Amino acid sequence: MKKILIIGSGGAGKSTLARELGTILGLEVIHLDAWYWNPGWVETPKTQWQSIIQDLTRRESWIMDGNYSGTLDIRLSVADTVIFLDFPRLLCLSRVIKRRFMYVRQSRPDMASNCPERLNWEFLKYIWSYPILRRPGILEKLSQVTPNQQALILRKQTELRGLLQKISPYSD
Repeated sequence: MKKILIIGSGGAGKSTLARELGTILGLEVIHLDAWYWNPGWVETPKTQWQSIIQDLTRRESWIMDGNYSGTLDIRLSVADTVIFLDFPRLLCLSRVIKRRFMYVRQSRPDMASNCPERLNWEFLKYIWSYPILRRPGILEKLSQVTPNQQALILRKQTELRGLLQKISPYSD
């Protein structure tokens, strides 16, 4: 596990898992939101974003969290491990709402500076429709991973805790 990609709906816990794995494995954590968004919620232009992703994926090892479907194929092609947090949408929605109140008028640690946490109808619709509109395509891509890759689809918190226990040097 040297190049780990974490994907899933907003609020699934991608960034939290990335931080936990980074601590356990001692790998660099790359939060794509921090690279994509510029101060004031300004998006990175598409051509520049492609170049950034190419550069980031060339690094020797990493844990990378984020969706960004336009660059998913690039990241999938170099990741040795893909973790798909396939959690229920109500759980994801509740986490996003909780996160909004945790970071009132401030940026999350995994976000670019001067991008205070926000909650809008568009993002809530994205989370609600994720299982219908995004999940099938992700599952299709994960069914095509090479023999050198592993795809882990976690649907429950107990599965996530089990994974962390399995790879933690402090587990029994």
